Amino acid sequence: MKFSFKTAVWSVAWLLLLLSLLTPLSVLSIFFMMVPGVILYASLSVKSFIWHILPVAVVLAVVHPIYLLFMLVFILPAIVMGNAYKKQKSALFTLMTGGGTMLAEYLLLLLVGSLIFHFDLSSYIKDVVQLTIEPLTNSSSQMINGFVWTPEMTEDVAKQTQLMIPFALVVTSMVMAFITHVIARPILSVMGMNVPKLPPAREWRMPRSLIWYYFLALIIEVVSRQSDGTYWKMIAMNMSPLINLGFMIQAIGFFFFLSHLKRWNPVIPYLLGAAVFFIGPLRIVGIIDLAFPLREAISKSKR
Repeated sequence: MKFSFKTAVWSVAWLLLLLSLLTPLSVLSIFFMMVPGVILYASLSVKSFIWHILPVAVVLAVVHPIYLLFMLVFILPAIVMGNAYKKQKSALFTLMTGGGTMLAEYLLLLLVGSLIFHFDLSSYIKDVVQLTIEPLTNSSSQMINGFVWTPEMTEDVAKQTQLMIPFALVVTSMVMAFITHVIARPILSVMGMNVPKLPPAREWRMPRSLIWYYFLALIIEVVSRQSDGTYWKMIAMNMSPLINLGFMIQAIGFFFFLSHLKRWNPVIPYLLGAAVFFIGPLRIVGIIDLAFPLREAISKSKR
């Protein structure tokens, strides 16, 4: 596809999204940041893509050079996902490569920030935590609620937050890639591209090796409780939530499978899927489904 009004609109949309990064809107807009770039790269030739993003880069440079850095950060995963669409790669491959590229860039930015610009992430997190919980430390608030928030509590929250950064980066990267795919795929389909979609939710399955990682996480958690260092604690605090997230996805897939098999109301699996994130014990369904051939057994009993 060559230059057209539609592609120009996506260039303008990308410009506006990038300009929103230094505003309160960035809390939401950052999750949609790769969408215009993916659509442009997937639907255009490399030469046309460059001509579309060049005016965006010029405007960003005029406004403030920092926006060019933002553009460079998001353009690489957008190109990776767009290239995967061009080559008709599977949706899962596209999500993993896009999310993985975004995660690598986050880690690279943290490394560059600490080595070159002497950015202290620990101090930054502590300042943010103190600013967030400042209302709790207010003396009048403590007198009304009868709850006393101590400086030691603030220090503990800051440490726990810092330990959870790897988990937050992984989840944020994958959510950004997933949202990008959900929005970009139907748009590219309308534009005439045959873009592979994710398999139906009833077919979602995690690798069975996740069970062994679960036992490994339990062992690491025991070791971290007996260790005074933060290394094992950081691994335990990040590994366990990621594995539990895998079990939640497995449970959601099972609920959709069961709904499809039993011909339930289509709303029911969505309600059960949402409940998985709020009712922790429901992930046990995912563990059982992963450890035993639960779906096969139900299918046989149905016959």
